[in-house]
Amino acid sequence: MLTVVPTPIGNLEDITLRAINELKKADLIVAEDTRTSAVLLKHLGVGTHMIAFHKFNEHKTVENIVEKIKAGTNVALISDAGTPAISDPGYLLVRECVKENIDVTCLPGPTAFTPAIVASAIPCDKFIFEGFIPQKKGRQTKLAQLANHNYTFILYESPHRLLKTLTELKEILGEDRAACVSREISKKFETHHRGNLAELVKVFTETNPKGEIVITVQGNNAK
Repeated sequence: MLTVVPTPIGNLEDITLRAINELKKADLIVAEDTRTSAVLLKHLGVGTHMIAFHKFNEHKTVENIVEKIKAGTNVALISDAGTPAISDPGYLLVRECVKENIDVTCLPGPTAFTPAIVASAIPCDKFIFEGFIPQKKGRQTKLAQLANHNYTFILYESPHRLLKTLTELKEILGEDRAACVSREISKKFETHHRGNLAELVKVFTETNPKGEIVITVQGNNAK
């Protein structure tokens, strides 16, 4: 079978006992980056063999992994951090396993947008997760669509594109729209910058951000 195993997004103590047990029981671990995952597995005392499965080879390796599972190999899928298939490789493998009537189980576990939206102080009863928006083609169309969302929406962004994205959001959504920039969630230097888009543009014009970033933005008709 295929077991999708979420891994910590920051603090290694966020790993669950069940996740550790599944990684130890697996015959093979399929990892986004074997070098990154090797650090975690060593910390956990897991010696299971790994192979790489990332966005540059997933189309080529899916069939091989499915065949291994059909032959009796129990496979655990992990990404560098968080839950596989959420803005990380994994969807294609899960889809092909389901097509082949292979049992698929996904363990509950960490993903960055959940603590980000809760800590943002922005309504979180209904929200839309957009992940990474296009860098070039389709970017302006997507930003225009976001302006009309009635629910809170969540974006992932890289540090070097953060200011550009905040500036564009301010121009399209208006400077008074409430938002929050969460950085390095579950790590030592976790921060949450809350305010309107104009205030956040000012903050990150003066600050050079580092680390993993989540942007939470209030919906169009939120009170």
